[in-house]
Amino acid sequence: MSARDSHDADLRSRPLIGISCYLEQARFGVWDVPAALLARTYLDCVVAAGGLPVLVPPVGGWDAVDVSRLDGLVLAGGPDIDPACYHQHPHPETGPPRPERDLAELRLLDAALPAGVPVLGVCRGMQLINVACGGSLHQHLDSPAHRPTPGVFGRVAVKVAPDSRLAGIIGEQVTVSCHHHQGIDRLGDGLVPVGWAPDGTVEAVELPGDDFLVGVQWHPEEDTVDRRLFQALVAAA
Repeated sequence: MSARDSHDADLRSRPLIGISCYLEQARFGVWDVPAALLARTYLDCVVAAGGLPVLVPPVGGWDAVDVSRLDGLVLAGGPDIDPACYHQHPHPETGPPRPERDLAELRLLDAALPAGVPVLGVCRGMQLINVACGGSLHQHLDSPAHRPTPGVFGRVAVKVAPDSRLAGIIGEQVTVSCHHHQGIDRLGDGLVPVGWAPDGTVEAVELPGDDFLVGVQWHPEEDTVDRRLFQALVAAA
């Protein structure tokens, strides 16, 4: 086998991991235009875990056949979910809605679940999983521990349920990087809370059974030492 053939075979053997992303106005070079954006840390985590990352922007439409081309899916962090998605009026502290992204990611998750695609939800991604399952959110947590300063991650100790899938990945106690002002209120149908902050905030959920569906309220992509959640996703893929 030639070096080129060996390289191509290696690429085909690596799971293709879709990552949802932002659609925001951005400046680069001489341009100031709408752009699909994502922090590089997500990409680096997927690559380090043995996967191939591909951005899934909130444009177009995905069905189960389309999503089945992916081997795994990361629902990334981002802006607040429109409270209309869970039948509430906006809180004064709730950020401006991104209905295009909300709709695209809800459809993406709705297609991924029946296709058996492993899913990891990160921060907003965990909240989206909860809303998609019929749950609701606390629109504002008045706690500096979870978001000490805009653009600065807080460090929160999380207790993990001992018999959970999550505990098998990261253990029963972990200190994580958080940056959020919202959290789970009413739990979505079928979801099980498996991680809690000291103040009782739900920091992780999962779906029981063989399918990989894990959501965490923190940002594992910002932890350069512990990337076990991405490794577990790629292994499931």
